[in-house]
Amino acid sequence: MSNKFTKNVTIAEAKPDIATSILAYLRQHPQAADTLRGIVSWWLPQQHRDAAYQHVEQALAALVVEGKLCSTELPNGDVLYALNRHTKPRPPN
Repeated sequence: MSNKFTKNVTIAEAKPDIATSILAYLRQHPQAADTLRGIVSWWLPQQHRDAAYQHVEQALAALVVEGKLCSTELPNGDVLYALNRHTKPRPPN
């Protein structure tokens, strides 16, 4: 998987609550991989499902930049996101 994001986006600049929800899902499902649409539909708790796709995409970009997620562009142009196997998310404090 490759990191296609070049802009330095941080979790603080994105939506930290959405990023936290994504990482929580991946702690429970470390083999999961999905597109933006699938992440919004399946990974996020109900309170974040109405979030603008842009906010979720910003959180995903920040997680990729920080090395917590990997991204792969699919042939149809969608991006597949998954846990970066080299760095696992830490449990919440």
